[in-house]
Amino acid sequence: MESLNVPQRWTSPLTRRQMLQTSLAGASLASPLATRTLQPFASAQERGERPNNVTHIKVLNPRQRVPVSFIIDDSTCLVNLAHFGIPHFAEAYPDRYPQDWRKLPREIPDSFVRIFADWCRDHGVKGKYSIVPYPACVGWMDRDLPGWSKAELADSLKLVREELTPNWDIHPEMITHTWAINTKTGRPFPQRTEQFMENFGWSQDKSADELTDYLSYALRILKNAGLPCQGLTTPGGFGSRNRINLAQASLESCRDVFQTEIPHYFRDLYGSGDESVAPRVELASGLNSEHPECVVSIVGCTGDWFGGWDGLEIGQVDQFITEDLQGGRLPEILDREEPTILVCHWPGIYANGTQAGFKIFQEAVQRIHARNDNLLWMKLSEIARYWAAKELTSISQTENRIEFNAPFASPDFTVELPLSAVQSIVQKTPAGQETLRKIDSPLALKSGTWLQQRERVVACFELPQGQSHLHLNG
Repeated sequence: MESLNVPQRWTSPLTRRQMLQTSLAGASLASPLATRTLQPFASAQERGERPNNVTHIKVLNPRQRVPVSFIIDDSTCLVNLAHFGIPHFAEAYPDRYPQDWRKLPREIPDSFVRIFADWCRDHGVKGKYSIVPYPACVGWMDRDLPGWSKAELADSLKLVREELTPNWDIHPEMITHTWAINTKTGRPFPQRTEQFMENFGWSQDKSADELTDYLSYALRILKNAGLPCQGLTTPGGFGSRNRINLAQASLESCRDVFQTEIPHYFRDLYGSGDESVAPRVELASGLNSEHPECVVSIVGCTGDWFGGWDGLEIGQVDQFITEDLQGGRLPEILDREEPTILVCHWPGIYANGTQAGFKIFQEAVQRIHARNDNLLWMKLSEIARYWAAKELTSISQTENRIEFNAPFASPDFTVELPLSAVQSIVQKTPAGQETLRKIDSPLALKSGTWLQQRERVVACFELPQGQSHLHLNG
């Protein structure tokens, strides 16, 4: 699928097993390494400002397509986080981790990263790929990785920069994904309890300033390693009972370290049910100023039904989409036309060398492409940008003039107008004007085009920041 050309302006928690047992009736998936909570958003989200828009003009999905993306957690350079993380979790919970971690491979090799990246590029797949900055306290992505040479680490980082970043957002997944560290010393706290693990208790009582310090520490490591970041991923239950402070810290840390215009973060998923999985645009402010801001919470729509967080719990492709293309979780979300964002853990994709999780993913992708011809693969940052523009752009109409005041620019901005007698549409911006080209097929819709669909017009165009308008000629 064609990609979005994103403009740049700015230089007690449920375990995954408990969640799936509750909502998916018998699916088997475990562990605090994958803990994510499903608390009601209404009590956790601070939306901030919203424009008072006309109701008859509707903002659609980009190009009237269904956004699709793939979230990869627990990935980093070379280190198999399951092998090195299990002993840390077992120290905090001696009775919960029977896996023989010594039998798991210590490395997920770059040769597999390249195979994965090549296949995804050939099939248009985009998404998010974590790089844990200090994985299980093994070593630092911007310094040394004991057990691997300096050259091996440099080559691995180069592979991520060149092969992944064109189609994948890079996120830190906090700092270690196991023990919380003291950012003043760079060393883990000496306590070996749940309260001092990133996945569990450490983050729940921290202020926005304290979380900003912690998130910024993680982001700076990846910046030092030459990796760009526009967002973050929370490991396990990080911030699950501290939502507003987490959102504020995500906004502030990404803007501070990378000057990100629209920060985003991944914290939640719904693996079943009717809850919306559309992104949540939070903490919006200054929409009519020169310095608008917001942060976007990205929501996944599946559990990890590939290979689990440790590569030992191989799932079934039918949990995503059945062979007849009608059953499974993905058709439900595709039919809602909400962003369809799959979630996995990198050790489960590699599956301890069998690549079983990767094979499930390949089949799932092939099935959704066979089912739907209107998919648009997007990075999380692209989805975040579009949803920020969708929810925060002021839209009004005066006779045959549709006016937009956008705090954030967006490619492929798509609107629906209840009109049946339009002859032409002209977009006027501070940079000039363009006559949109009329087309006949919805699948041909892209920026600079429009089509008539019964008693409505659908127009797609590049939305600039600030004021612009569409002039409708009847």
